[in-house]
Amino acid sequence: MSENKKNSSPVINRRDFLKTSTGLALAGVGGVMFSGAVQAQDSDPGWHDFYSKSPNRKFWKKVRKEFILDKRNVYMNIGTTGSMPKDVLYEYNRNNKIIASNPWDMQEKFGHWPYVAEMIDAVAPGFGADSHEIILSRNTTDGMCSIINGLHFQEGDVILTTHHEHVAANSPLNVVTKRYGVEVIYLEIPVYTGSELISEQDFVDVFADAVEEYGDRVRLITFSHITYKTGTTLPAKRICHEVAIPNQIPTLIDGAHTIGMFDLDFHDIDCDFYAGSGHKWQCGAGATGILYVRDNAKRLDEYWPDRENPLWYINSSLSHAAYLGTQLQLQYIGNDNYPAKQALTDACLMWDMLGRDLIEKRVLELSRLCKERLLDTFPSASFYSPNTPELSSGLTTFNPLFDQQDIEQLTIFRDRLREEYGYIIRTTDFKVKVTDQSDSHALRISTHLFHNEQDVIGLVEAMQELYLDMI
Repeated sequence: MSENKKNSSPVINRRDFLKTSTGLALAGVGGVMFSGAVQAQDSDPGWHDFYSKSPNRKFWKKVRKEFILDKRNVYMNIGTTGSMPKDVLYEYNRNNKIIASNPWDMQEKFGHWPYVAEMIDAVAPGFGADSHEIILSRNTTDGMCSIINGLHFQEGDVILTTHHEHVAANSPLNVVTKRYGVEVIYLEIPVYTGSELISEQDFVDVFADAVEEYGDRVRLITFSHITYKTGTTLPAKRICHEVAIPNQIPTLIDGAHTIGMFDLDFHDIDCDFYAGSGHKWQCGAGATGILYVRDNAKRLDEYWPDRENPLWYINSSLSHAAYLGTQLQLQYIGNDNYPAKQALTDACLMWDMLGRDLIEKRVLELSRLCKERLLDTFPSASFYSPNTPELSSGLTTFNPLFDQQDIEQLTIFRDRLREEYGYIIRTTDFKVKVTDQSDSHALRISTHLFHNEQDVIGLVEAMQELYLDMI
């Protein structure tokens, strides 16, 4: 956790937070987080036992029990979607019943219009942000589309991105290309292949060289904090501080895989926009996300003084009401799924109580174990996710097969791993080089806070047995 996050946000001390039930009231808008579960079940969820400066196996075992994942399988595809903790799920279901029985006033469960203000106040400190900078969106795609399609682009503008972006970015980038004549440059970023080392500086240089080449035509830099294709973590803060800010270029970061995995501090990163998912590593309800807009997007006026209205609030029912402020204009989309956004808020506060720094450390420890075990077991396999601390994440991508383009055999491997051994992962595809004629394919493994070392060891052993059976 950065000093900036510690000092700028009213982050709650976990020990004090857990001492009394009044601490849990921070999560409930018009109610108490988990209060329904406590009252109806007449039991203590045991959150006071979760505090630990140095969590051990017992600590993580208790965390694991808060998830109702099917014990017949080991679910390791959080990069696609997570799983709500049981008390968050209980409140989510209870809130849906409240709305079904009282659709007009919702028993005043979510406070005053627009019904999410208290949720945002509760969520913002955990991400090193101010309340007026956080929008509870529908997902990463919603945030990316809202910003890219809302920016005031003109013909001849250049957007810098990478060749490993998700459709959440590529789709709106295609729209502004066709609509405004924007030129999108898909920069080739380094891809770890096991044969050569890559560093943070390599990524910084890719963007710096492109800015030097295209000059003041560059109007936006957008990239994934963690690429969903290989699980590589890009040096987001360095790209913002060393490339974008000195050249007065706004930044939009795709954080689909960092919300809930990393201990993020948006002020410290100092990007202009950050879009992330609520249903993946944060384990909130589906169709939820977090969109960060730095200081009411005021820096756009400084960076784009030649553009009137540099940002339109296209995904809003209040885009005309400037007097309400940027956050409310972007937040209000008409009738919303308030139980889902409350569930996201509850999950965020659970993470805050556990400690986002501890969660990040745990995720990376399991990921490192996974990478090391796979490398020992499959020394000739192709590895695409680096195991260096500054570039690693909770995603591990590798392909044990000789032919990296053989998606049919890899899919069979993935499906048999699930059907015969009970390990659920996914496949991914990408081009190592922009000029590659065909995609490379890999298996993608997600390790999260509800896993343990035996899950990882068991996965690798199952993969080894399956591999020997298939070759």
